[in-house]
Amino acid sequence: MYGTLADWRSYATERGDSAPTSADDTLATAALVRASDYIKYQYVSRLLLGYDEALAVIEPATYEAANLELETPNFWTKTYTPSQQTFLSKVGSISFSHVGNASKGYATAVPRSTLIEGMFEPYVTPRDGETSGTYQIRSIG
Repeated sequence: MYGTLADWRSYATERGDSAPTSADDTLATAALVRASDYIKYQYVSRLLLGYDEALAVIEPATYEAANLELETPNFWTKTYTPSQQTFLSKVGSISFSHVGNASKGYATAVPRSTLIEGMFEPYVTPRDGETSGTYQIRSIG
């Protein structure tokens, strides 16, 4: 697990969010564990060479993820069906189109936080495989 319950509560309180402090320890710890899993498998697993789990952004990003997990348990594991991944693309004779490009690995709709994305952007390989430099994917255990 990244961070501690006490540090998350302090982080949230400094930002005017008392929910982690008000939450039962068991529920708050579970949210922090699920948030840590999300950060590990969505961001830490894509860290550029030269960065590791000691990267300073990991704990605050985990606390941001935990805030959403506490509010909506299992927020980060939402599954979308293909029919949910459409958008209105035409109004006259109403028409819907599918979101994303199925040929890309991350084409499916998944929950994202623009804040967490911004926190990790300088440190991770792009999700879509398009690179402007040389990247190597790391293995995590």
